[in-house]
Formats: sequence, structure tokens, C-alpha cells
Amino acid sequence: MMINNKKLNASTCSYRLVLEVIANKWTALVFYALEDEKKRYSDLKKQITGISQKMLTETLRKMERDGLVKREVYPSVPATVDYSLTPLGETLIEPMKILHKWTETNYDLVVQAREDYDQGNYNEGNA
Repeated sequence: MMINNKKLNASTCSYRLVLEVIANKWTALVFYALEDEKKRYSDLKKQITGISQKMLTETLRKMERDGLVKREVYPSVPATVDYSLTPLGETLIEPMKILHKWTETNYDLVVQAREDYDQGNYNEGNA
């Protein structure tokens, strides 16, 4: 594939790799929950409606592995664990805000386009 005279390879395209990191719905919600302050696991679980304990744990581990989230364990009984964005994670705040703004502005248009397409109201010449 060529874009702007650059040959793109799906396996090495940095855009695709970044989207793999942030495009998961739970990752975005965890990111937004941690945007302003560190939080305990239980607080994240309460704040993110609909996320299971298993999915929250998997999402936090993936984000930690990708260097976006820091996990701090404090010795206590039971152990206290806080999660926060790392400096790398904080670099995503502005791009995520821009993406969020784009979504607020354009989501209805995307929904309408899907409905038009599904009803066959699309321009077949654009394939």
C-alpha cells in the first residue's frame, strides 16, 4: 500500500501498532479514569461501568506491559495497589483528547453512514 509515496506494511506500520495499544474500549476507559490521578483497583472497578474484574486486570496488565501504566503495591493486609499513568502514558493525554473531541463531533455522522451503507444507500462507484 502506498500513502504519500511511502510503502506501508501492515506488520510494521507504527500507526497500526499504536492503535493496537489504545483502541480497545476498556483501555480507553481505564486511560480516562487515570488521566487526572492515580487510583486503586477497587476505585477503577467502581468507576468503569460494565468492566469485569478479569477484563480490568487484563487491561491494566497490558497497559503496564506497554509502559502506559505504573502499578504500585504497598505492603498491607490486604495489599494496597495504586495505578497511575506513566510519563509515557501522560504523553497520550492530548492525542486522546483530540480523538475524543473528533468522536463527539463526528460519531453521529459515522452512525448515519453505517445505516446508509447497511440499507444500500451508498455510492457503489467508490469501491
